[in-house]
Amino acid sequence: MPKVKFSYTKPGGDRRHYLNEEDVLIVLNRLPEETWQRLRAVHFNDRGFGVRRLGYVNSGRREIAICALPPRLSLTRFLISDQSCEEFGAKRGAQWPHLAIRRFLLYDVSLHELGHLQLIREDPRSERLRYALEKKAEEFADSRRRLLWSKYYDHADPIHNKPC
Repeated sequence: MPKVKFSYTKPGGDRRHYLNEEDVLIVLNRLPEETWQRLRAVHFNDRGFGVRRLGYVNSGRREIAICALPPRLSLTRFLISDQSCEEFGAKRGAQWPHLAIRRFLLYDVSLHELGHLQLIREDPRSERLRYALEKKAEEFADSRRRLLWSKYYDHADPIHNKPC
């Protein structure tokens, strides 16, 4: 079992946390340990500035944060070129269902932030170049999502499998 600490900050207004500790632990347990061994903590906070930021990595590259979001939203603008709403269980042009939002946060945002913790250069010109930047973090998230969704995972919560 991963030795990762979790912290929760109560969101303001009508925003809410879509994920919890159990969701993240399930994904971490399905990944090889070397992909998340640098991860020290996961924070569920309300620093998303509305719906401008879904998650981030702290400056020490050891902790990730998943931000609280409003109850009704569409995450289509956060998709990159080869992704589609349907891949996460949503329809283009409509509000995303609760399940699709959770699936996107868990299997795109959290894996993307975990991708930023990956060491890609042992001896970089600067400390900033030691870890994966946006392109490599997104490639990490996409490859791990495809790997995890390629095998059916027997769990009561349907977010842990590719939508039908």
